[in-house]
Amino acid sequence: MRRQKISPLKIFTVLLISIISAGISTAQIIQPVKWKTSVEKTSDKEAVLVATATIDKGWHLYSQFIPDGGPIKTTFTFEPSTNYKTVGSVAEGKAIEYFDKNFEMQLKYFGDKAVFRQKINLLSNAKFSISGTVEFMACDDEKCLPPELVDLKFDITGSENVAGGTVTPTPVDSTPTPVSVDTSDSGNETTESTSDQSFVQGDGPMTALESGCGELEGEAQVEGLWAIFIGGIIGGLLALLTPCVFPMLPMTVSFFTKRSGSRQKGLMNAIIYAISIIVIYVGLGFLVTVTLGSDALNEMASNSFFNLAFFFIFIIFAASFLGAFEITLPSWIINKADSASDKGGLVGIFFMAFTLSLVSFSCTGPIIGTLLVEAAHGGSYLGPLMGMTGFALALAVPFAIFAAFPSWLASLPKSGGWLNSVKVSLGFLELALALKFLSNVDLAYHWGFLKRELFIALWVIIFGLWGLYLIGKLKFSHDSDLQHLSVSRTLMAIIVFSFTLYLIPGLWGAPLKLISGFPPPDFYKEWVKPQESECPHNLTCFKDYEEGMKYAKMQGKPIMLDFTGWSCVNCRKMEDNVWSDPDVLKRLSEKYVVISLYVDDKKPLPAEQQYVSESGKKIITTGNKWSDMQRVQYKTNSQPYYVLLDNNGKILANPRGYTPDIDTYVKFLDEGLCRYQKRKNNQ
Repeated sequence: MRRQKISPLKIFTVLLISIISAGISTAQIIQPVKWKTSVEKTSDKEAVLVATATIDKGWHLYSQFIPDGGPIKTTFTFEPSTNYKTVGSVAEGKAIEYFDKNFEMQLKYFGDKAVFRQKINLLSNAKFSISGTVEFMACDDEKCLPPELVDLKFDITGSENVAGGTVTPTPVDSTPTPVSVDTSDSGNETTESTSDQSFVQGDGPMTALESGCGELEGEAQVEGLWAIFIGGIIGGLLALLTPCVFPMLPMTVSFFTKRSGSRQKGLMNAIIYAISIIVIYVGLGFLVTVTLGSDALNEMASNSFFNLAFFFIFIIFAASFLGAFEITLPSWIINKADSASDKGGLVGIFFMAFTLSLVSFSCTGPIIGTLLVEAAHGGSYLGPLMGMTGFALALAVPFAIFAAFPSWLASLPKSGGWLNSVKVSLGFLELALALKFLSNVDLAYHWGFLKRELFIALWVIIFGLWGLYLIGKLKFSHDSDLQHLSVSRTLMAIIVFSFTLYLIPGLWGAPLKLISGFPPPDFYKEWVKPQESECPHNLTCFKDYEEGMKYAKMQGKPIMLDFTGWSCVNCRKMEDNVWSDPDVLKRLSEKYVVISLYVDDKKPLPAEQQYVSESGKKIITTGNKWSDMQRVQYKTNSQPYYVLLDNNGKILANPRGYTPDIDTYVKFLDEGLCRYQKRKNNQ
């Protein structure tokens, strides 16, 4: 049966455009669409709400009327009121129609300017305002910005201003403005709020630290980069064992040996070939690195749009590996690279390596995509560069080694059905990883459909099916007949089945420390006992800064401020592996008040608490609020991030990030307790 081929332009459109967009929008605030509102009052009983979008040159705004499965359409909502009633739906001007090759559908968009009109019936003669919102996506020829939500306000002037039916538009600038927040008992107002630190006395949380408490230095998080590098090496070795790459190994080495005339020259050409592979893939990592900054990477890790996009992309990767279709590059690209490889010298060798990269894309593409996504979720600026360096080294070094020792080629296993088994196994892994991204969105929005038990049950099914595949009980259409089990296949099946059995007790509450960080946290489950809290290890914790600070003052205890995230893998690892230690848990439960602030929580803030931050970002959700607080007060945006405070909101120790060493974490907590006691004694 012939397998369907899907162009990577469709597969990677959302991923690559969104990644580039995130880096650009984080580096500088891009607002290509400006909104203004006006009211056309046609009589005492009727009016038209007009929303006008002015669009920067080169950008466009999508229509309200585009098919499902395409880009984000423009959508208006209006707050209901007894003063008016909408009539029909929002009308729009004539849009430009075109066929979009990426989405394979007919789309409509506006350039330069767009006017939207909503007819209403007036049920009151008094002056009043109508509030609404517009959600939209702006794109240019190279990138799309994430969907944006803008508030709209329409002022109805009342019947006394209508004379003879004359229409007088009343312009209202709907650019987001800061919300006034009461910060004192006297009722004085400020036009901008930057964070929720109303309990901090003085000019901020930072203060001089008293000596004599066993001071620890702040942590430089380098473990994450090495983990990404090692992950890249593993990815490169897996790519080497796929049917797109492995057969190329003896062919390429033999080609260089025969073409070069001498063993020394053949070895040199093969080394240049390997270096070219490294340059190509590291160049890709460098491109992602310079495009993104740490802010953009962290935004991706906690952004529900990205996580949902990654979920669908990983499902596509999995389907490709399982044999549903192949992800291939356009043939003209491969043909051009191949023709360039016929040239002699270094240029020809480089294009031979480039041709290998293109031809093997159907196998390496999903692995590279997975690696770059995981590197981005690490939140490190150098993550993509480190990951691709490890990948390229693992893929390229074998070519140089076998060129140096051609006789070793005879010891390689012959190509065959086992290569496809490696590819299918990667498909099962992609399915398991896809669930993590879906879980991130479920946690952030509190949907509650993918709780811990269901997540683990799905993993049990995925890894159970993988084990059955390895022993030949499950077969796909493109698999060859399995006559017998090899030793390596048997050992792999034992590992997969053992892991599956290890997962099963997790359905009834087992901690599953081997996979900590991947399933939803232990307190996010179906079977919650009445006495259990919604905090790790049944701790008494707060998810609101003010409430936690009030409680700390009342109890006379210091605070551990835990900046965390629902999608943060290292946060879950700390909770599962470090907070669970008896020494740590005793201090957190008895000596500290824990305030966990989730920076990716999508719970909307009440309208009176919404504001615009110093950076110009609109703060409309609880997660926005805590993220802005961390960025403004502590000059960082990575999670986990632990800050020890006294109950006046002042720092007790140098804040720390991911700290897997339990002894170090205990010293960190003890340092805060020591300093808190000193300040208490000096009062």
